[in-house]
Amino acid sequence: MQKARIKITSTEIDKINEVCDYILDIAEKTGVVIKGPIPLPTKKLKLTTRKSPCGDGKASWDHFEMRIHKRLIDLGIDERALRLVMRVPIPKGLNIEIEMIEE
Repeated sequence: MQKARIKITSTEIDKINEVCDYILDIAEKTGVVIKGPIPLPTKKLKLTTRKSPCGDGKASWDHFEMRIHKRLIDLGIDERALRLVMRVPIPKGLNIEIEMIEE
């Protein structure tokens, strides 16, 4: 049996949840077997910089953090369902990878 593995990544969790809900609705309407959305570990990118540009003055620091959220969805393949998933509106700043796997 073939499945489509959909991996969704973004820095904004609201966009991910919106697309996941859209895919879940498609699976429900077409009657396709679905597993997920499975939350994968959030990647935290941290950056610490000195506030003073010249190096004089007190040693104060700025801390910045960017979180990258990921979700994984396994979708049983039905041609109609896959075509509908391909037409899902993708917001800006969201990355979707669709991979076909044999089970």
